[in-house]
Amino acid sequence: MAGDLVINVNGKSHAVTAAPDTPLLYVLRNELGLHGPKYGCGLEQCGACMVLVGSEARNSCKLTVGEVGQAPVTTLEGLIENGELHPVQRAFIEEQAAQCGYCTGGMIIRATALLLQNPEPSDQKIRAALDGNLCRCGSHLRILRAVKRASELMWGDAQP
Repeated sequence: MAGDLVINVNGKSHAVTAAPDTPLLYVLRNELGLHGPKYGCGLEQCGACMVLVGSEARNSCKLTVGEVGQAPVTTLEGLIENGELHPVQRAFIEEQAAQCGYCTGGMIIRATALLLQNPEPSDQKIRAALDGNLCRCGSHLRILRAVKRASELMWGDAQP
């Protein structure tokens, strides 16, 4: 029944008025006013709607709010801590890894999930991880450099 759901987004609990079968993306954008995840294809094929559910990157366009359960959801906005950009966000800026920027939020989320699982990914691993995120502007090499830089910013010489 609508109105009975509570989800944890960006470290805060939110009562959700949407029905459990509503796509998480709609709840994030329409109810919570978050604009990091974007509507792209609606078919889990472009990655523009990417969020972290726990530490896993997920497309929020098909994932229903009911499926999220109590797992913490982190959007692009939620990566910022104490007013400081996340290392992946900083790296994308420093490497100028965006042109139009529509794919950038999803790329950052997917790269964050990758680096949490693999602090020093090879170029091949980065490409494989980002394969489901489409970029039409051609920023692929800058995005690759940004993920490498983010690895350095996040972990330096110390591995988790």
